[in-house]
Amino acid sequence: MTARAAVFIMAKTPRPGEVKTRLCPPLTPAHAAELYRCFLRDKIQQVRSLKEAIPAVAYAPAEGRSLFEALAPGFALVPQRGPDLGARLANAFADFLGNGCDAALAIDSDTPTLPRAFLEQALALMRTPSVDVVLGPSEDGGYYLIGLRALHRELFEDIAWSTSQVLPETIKRAGRLGLRVARLPEWYDVDTPGDLERLRAALAATNGIEPFHTRRFFMERGRR
Repeated sequence: MTARAAVFIMAKTPRPGEVKTRLCPPLTPAHAAELYRCFLRDKIQQVRSLKEAIPAVAYAPAEGRSLFEALAPGFALVPQRGPDLGARLANAFADFLGNGCDAALAIDSDTPTLPRAFLEQALALMRTPSVDVVLGPSEDGGYYLIGLRALHRELFEDIAWSTSQVLPETIKRAGRLGLRVARLPEWYDVDTPGDLERLRAALAATNGIEPFHTRRFFMERGRR
């Protein structure tokens, strides 16, 4: 297995009015921030459970470090740096790949029901010499995960983020660079009121414990 593979969550400080704003309404800004904190806690728990991976968070803004020290004790923490998502991703990869990691995987914080098996599959693919890039496609045309063994900034520069072109453009650029891409199963993230209802229905239809904190959020709101 790759001896030192970092799995880092791209995360924001859960402040009202600054996270999950597209969920308002039906949620209030305070409830949206509370839900996002639940997403983070569940994702941190999931990453912590991965064997032989270095758990990490790339957080924003820089002054939010103390919050993530409390939320994710024992995780490697790096501040996000750069004017847009592409720069922040590239710089986070540079931080991990430049500090002894043989591979690094960036994952989002908006997929609370993502199966842990997908992350385990991504780590296994990163151990495969015939794979240079691992992508986890999201249904909206972006990706919930990208894994690399070497930094290729071209994969992140001048991308039309938050559009349906993110994934196809990334795959096209990887091809131009001669990089071999492996794809994980598709999944959905929670960005819109429709996604929120889908999440609520999915949790109601299953009896499992995970994602624990997100489930509790909906259970407590149902009692209010």
